[in-house]
Amino acid sequence: MTIQAALSEADKGLDASLNRLFDLLRIPSISTQADHAPDCRKAAEWLVETLKTIGFDASTRETPGHPMVVAHAKGPAGAPHVLFYGHYDVQPVDPLNLWHSAPFEPVLVKGPTGEQEITARGAADDKGQVMTFVEACRALKQADGTLPLTVTMLIEGEEESGGANLLPFLEANRDELKADVALICDTNMLGRGLPAITTMLRGMVGEEVTITAATRDLHSGMYGNAARNPIQVLCDILSDLRDGATGRVTLPGFYEGVPVIPEETRAMWRKIGPSDADSLGPVGLHLPAGEAGYTALEQTWSRPSCEINGISGGYEEKGFKTVLPSKAMAKVSFRLVGDQDPDKIRAAFRAHVQARLPADCSVEFEEHGGSRASIVAGDMPFLAPALKALAAEWQQEAAVIGCGGSIPVVTEIQHALGMNSLLIGFGLDDDRIHSPNEKYDLSCFHKGIRSWVRVLYALTGQAPE
Repeated sequence: MTIQAALSEADKGLDASLNRLFDLLRIPSISTQADHAPDCRKAAEWLVETLKTIGFDASTRETPGHPMVVAHAKGPAGAPHVLFYGHYDVQPVDPLNLWHSAPFEPVLVKGPTGEQEITARGAADDKGQVMTFVEACRALKQADGTLPLTVTMLIEGEEESGGANLLPFLEANRDELKADVALICDTNMLGRGLPAITTMLRGMVGEEVTITAATRDLHSGMYGNAARNPIQVLCDILSDLRDGATGRVTLPGFYEGVPVIPEETRAMWRKIGPSDADSLGPVGLHLPAGEAGYTALEQTWSRPSCEINGISGGYEEKGFKTVLPSKAMAKVSFRLVGDQDPDKIRAAFRAHVQARLPADCSVEFEEHGGSRASIVAGDMPFLAPALKALAAEWQQEAAVIGCGGSIPVVTEIQHALGMNSLLIGFGLDDDRIHSPNEKYDLSCFHKGIRSWVRVLYALTGQAPE
């Protein structure tokens, strides 16, 4: 058997693969909304039945939250063993009125670049990406009746809602899930037609802070000036998080563990990566914010950040109400790099707030996840063959890149299973993940399937064809 036989199966079966993806996309598996819990279970069960048709020993596994999907298929004796990770849950669809089509009725449309685009919630994050791997396994099995190596799949249902049950599940099932390397398909390429493996991921700390002043909302005419306004207090505290001149975060010790970017690395990034205009132009911006002296790409790949993700308080409906609110709330996130410690960052933020809190106000904090940054070493044994396999499929040298996002499973797999991960994804920056009209290019789906066929062969030591 040759790689070409499996690639041919992938090409012949593309329409059927697309239909199966559409079936999965129609399931509104929004993990953060309790009324969609049955849909999350339905998506998990759909995956189990689909994997069984390929010959996997698949089942749902219960957790305190949404179920996990675990599946196994043995390869030849002595071949490597890979653990594939993805997630079947999706983000909420709000605001619904901005969607051009129903978010859970997938459509294939011609995009502005001329590419055919699969539009639906979860098309790119992460159902489309998961199905590239599933369909690659199908093509391999159809071509030869077996896989070139042993595959375990772990597909979770809570990635978009914090993933609180993933680490305990990994630890409780360590012996079953342990493999030679983890393969994660939840990242982007460098650009359209430019394959990449992500070797740097930022960590994250999420905090929700609520400041309370008066015991109830007050009339701003009768109490204005005399009573504390928690919105003003909160805004003052948040504005102190960054230095206005340099853009640097002001928390004590924040930059401990942040590595210096070698100049040769910065030069390489300038060569292969998008310019500031190319990075920011598609969203209507052109000047990088954040720390002075760094490009937009450098800031997202290798510098830590502090962002206010949401703020609320007082009257927020249409019209006007002269109210002095009792409470004000903000959601704040920090993206971490290098060896930054999420626990220390969280403690520093809370100390920052408490030190600036007036005596007649109180504060409550709610934790929303925390994870360290992760880095894949350049000499990791499976990295080079995977890069060659991607280059063979795309006829373009595969890049090693960073990612501004956070994928806690990478550090959790390292912690619980002692395994390194390869992050191989086929998303694009314009996929609008987490936004209305999320899409996934049909070519990314098709060539993603073909790429996994080549990668799985390459990890056995076979040269790409």
